[in-house]
Amino acid sequence: MLEFGRLITAMVTPFKEDGSLDLETYGHLVEGLIDAGNDSLLATGTTGESPVLTESERAELYREAVRAAAGRARIIAGTGGYSTDESKHLARLAAACGVDCLLQVAPYYNKPPQAGLYEHFREIAEATPLPNILYNVPSRTVTNIDASTVADLSQIDNIIGIKEASADLDQIAEIIRTAHHDFIVYSGNDADTLPMMALGGVGVISVASHVISGDIRRMIDAFFDGDLETARRLHLQSLPLFRALFPAGWSNPIAVKAALNIGGFPIGAPRLPLVEFPADMTRDLASVLEGYQLDAFVRAPAVIN
Repeated sequence: MLEFGRLITAMVTPFKEDGSLDLETYGHLVEGLIDAGNDSLLATGTTGESPVLTESERAELYREAVRAAAGRARIIAGTGGYSTDESKHLARLAAACGVDCLLQVAPYYNKPPQAGLYEHFREIAEATPLPNILYNVPSRTVTNIDASTVADLSQIDNIIGIKEASADLDQIAEIIRTAHHDFIVYSGNDADTLPMMALGGVGVISVASHVISGDIRRMIDAFFDGDLETARRLHLQSLPLFRALFPAGWSNPIAVKAALNIGGFPIGAPRLPLVEFPADMTRDLASVLEGYQLDAFVRAPAVIN
């Protein structure tokens, strides 16, 4: 059963000018993304700047996401990190706030071996009865979760899937081939979604869906309806925006926050050590965005005034 759907946005965290959480805007973001076609939403993932959020801020975001979703979409909480004990603690915190699922990023910096990765994820999964989705993004963590390790972890009842952002289609195919038959694989890179679905992936945990959920939803639905030509056309049409949201040398979510602000949805700036785009890059991104029909909530700032 595809419990969390095919389109999931890894949500940014809005901040006010003084750097504090903007929970009102966060609630409107949740509502807008659901209206735009998302099945589930990810709070406090790395796109949500989780490393610079306090524990109390995380709890506020979980509660607000659950409240604003009001049962219309599932809420997934990113609670992983490099400390197993802290990840277990945050998993229990998120569960107490009413979320539906947990996302566990591979530990960063300390570079555990595969045996350590297995034990890390196993212990977190045992900390709550909630389902867990693994997150493999070696370009950011410098740690790859090997396909064989994923296959072993897929035998644990409440480890139900993986967000795969390695861009290694051979590894992704091996995961799909060897993991438990109920194990689900999401694309973690927008540009990889269509190729991964062709291999057996179920959809995407997306960044670009902050502004073009409608196009991504139509691409996914066309693929699973067997309309491969429409899926291919929408994928190719979206590629320039996918690339513009991940410019070299500028870490996510700098660009997507800029895109939302440009589009008319004031999400604020990222927290240090991330910074905003300079003026020339903002203009370049605005030019790319002109080629797309942005989702209605992005183009309707009046809803949050």
